[in-house]
Amino acid sequence: MDATELAFAGIARQAELIRAKDVSSRELTELYLERIGQLDPRLNSFRVVLAERALLEADQADGRTGSGDERPLLGVPVAIKDGWDVAGEYTTHGTGAYGAPATEDSDFVARLREAGAVIIGKTHQPELAQWMFTESSTWGVTRNPWNTDRTPGGSSGGSGAAVAAGLVGAASASDGAGSIRIPAAACGLFGLKPQRGRVPLTPFPDHWYGLSVAGCLSRRVADSALWLDVVSGTSPRDPGSIPKLEPPLAESVGADPGPLRIAVSFASPTEAPVSDEVRRAVEDTAAALAGLGHRIGRADPDFGVKARGLFSDTGQSLTLRYLRGGHDDAAAMAHPSRLMRRTKQVGFMGGLISKERVEKDRAREGEIAARAFEIFEAHDVLLTPTVPEPPIEVGRFEGRGALSAIFTGLRGFGATFTSAWNVCGNPAASVPAGVGEHGLPLAVQLVGRPGDEATLIALASQLEAARPWAERRPPVS
Repeated sequence: MDATELAFAGIARQAELIRAKDVSSRELTELYLERIGQLDPRLNSFRVVLAERALLEADQADGRTGSGDERPLLGVPVAIKDGWDVAGEYTTHGTGAYGAPATEDSDFVARLREAGAVIIGKTHQPELAQWMFTESSTWGVTRNPWNTDRTPGGSSGGSGAAVAAGLVGAASASDGAGSIRIPAAACGLFGLKPQRGRVPLTPFPDHWYGLSVAGCLSRRVADSALWLDVVSGTSPRDPGSIPKLEPPLAESVGADPGPLRIAVSFASPTEAPVSDEVRRAVEDTAAALAGLGHRIGRADPDFGVKARGLFSDTGQSLTLRYLRGGHDDAAAMAHPSRLMRRTKQVGFMGGLISKERVEKDRAREGEIAARAFEIFEAHDVLLTPTVPEPPIEVGRFEGRGALSAIFTGLRGFGATFTSAWNVCGNPAASVPAGVGEHGLPLAVQLVGRPGDEATLIALASQLEAARPWAERRPPVS
């Protein structure tokens, strides 16, 4: 395997190669450090590269490999989104308002270390993870390796750009309204938002009042399955965390999922228009699934009674939690005066919403979710667009306020199709669906029943085998 093939092999294959001593952790880490040095100046995906520390960890991993240690990610480099703590490093949350370095790892980072992973760096996000693009006045613009004039999405845009360009095999991501799935769609990657609570959110439990979950971005389904098997499970520090899945998700990769009943829908809580090429990508995927033996039909979820002309019940719930969560995040920063104007506007609007109002809304979640989940009485999986259009150009919102960005995120490129499932808490995944007419990735979303990540992994891996996407690489790679 040559160096480029190794860089794009993915963490599951890289772990196998290190265990077999076909490659050392130091060789792999040096390869990624070289690629980051060559390519990241064009992308700005990494906020900090931990070169010396990563090489030391790689040497330690090679020593453990030599003594027969077979931990699942031993010696494999990974990156961490800069909204999560790595001991001894700053967690900037995409802003200049941060305080002292973290004193300990976030729970899932500690689990990655326990599995033997090498932390190679931290990736960019927009301020306080609030946007579907990754740009800030402090850290600049993160660009899409498929077209550097376009966004890699957000809020996990740095992770998306880094994995797509082959700068790391997988990177952490979090999702409060689509922030795993939107960058996955923009960058031609696989991204699974797991069931709420599957991965502990320490030190930020109950982030955005139950909207947020943690996961990763990867090129292959097997990589995400391995990552989630490593990091999931209950934590005494996160009361909302739930047990990991048994059997492990890795066993669902390549497993026969069906035949399944799959509903196709272009309905969204905000009734957003869908571009022709995205619509074709969904229809082509539905045809491919039918060819694999699944039963395809048309049906729309019930997002609730329309109110205020735009938002469904799920949309209103999302907005309340997002705005109040943004207020809480801004208030928790060490230097809130350094936040961007747009971020301060979100904080101000969120401050007008009391915690009591948010908790009253959360008390209705069971009712809201029950309506949305009626789709699963006659269907096993829901197939929708991930985003309604290809990734937008960078800088579109430069100098524009919060309301403009929020409106676009709910009606155009952004959380249109993804956010309802954060409100409801069930798993959903973005799956690559080819390349559009301008050379930008297309994607579809697979939505599963509560707690049923296994079916999504099995179905996505079946699609991956039928329509391989992992060897498709962007121009900046």
